[in-house]
Amino acid sequence: MIEFFTAGLSLQAFAAALALTLFAGFVKGAVGFAMPLILVSGFAIFLPKELALAGLILPTLITNISQAFRQGAGPAKATAITYRRFLIGTVACIALSAPFADDIPRTLYLLLLGIPITIFAGLQLMGRSLAIQLHHQNRAEWGLGVVGGLYGGISGIWGPPLLVFLLSTGADKLQMIRAQGVVFLIGAVALLASHLGTGLANAQTLGFSAALCVPALAGLYAGYLVQDRLDQQRFRRWTQGLLVLTGLNMVRLALFGP
Repeated sequence: MIEFFTAGLSLQAFAAALALTLFAGFVKGAVGFAMPLILVSGFAIFLPKELALAGLILPTLITNISQAFRQGAGPAKATAITYRRFLIGTVACIALSAPFADDIPRTLYLLLLGIPITIFAGLQLMGRSLAIQLHHQNRAEWGLGVVGGLYGGISGIWGPPLLVFLLSTGADKLQMIRAQGVVFLIGAVALLASHLGTGLANAQTLGFSAALCVPALAGLYAGYLVQDRLDQQRFRRWTQGLLVLTGLNMVRLALFGP
């Protein structure tokens, strides 16, 4: 029975996966994002690529259900309508790119996402205003949704483009957290459906993914305690700083490996 959840991993590797997921859940609870980013970069050190991607699917899904509906169904529905362009672009392009998850060079997609994300978040952290002009906002939302979906299907990561959009349009703390939860939730459903089709999500890999939901939720609720104590300014600074670290880590993984 235990092999159903460990996917054939050694107990040491399985314990490391649980610990990493606990940490990723805590970070997500505190700032609303970064779980797939932490898991992808951490799992790459000791897990096969296919198991690493499949492993994050259910923890991502279950934690985003909590995050999206934390203030209730009404606000979640309103947020989905507000960011419908991003959602449509993300979901459509996750389905489009998922079949090519094994064909796209990992180095390429990490560099193409990591470099611009680092530059954007670094400039914001230094106080540069990068707000999207109102008459360009709809086009930016569509474009970033497409980018997020294309990356999401091949890597399980579609958060950074959304963070770029939310930071540049000046969304407040609760709006940012809820928008991330709603978009990530719908994206996670699309990712699961896509990889059920590709065969990457199967009985063995989803058993492992299900086991990771326990530390993911424990970390998430611990992180909520931190999130509730962060004011708007500190929350934005934490988000910008973590986005810089995320981008730099993606570049590091592309150039030097795990």
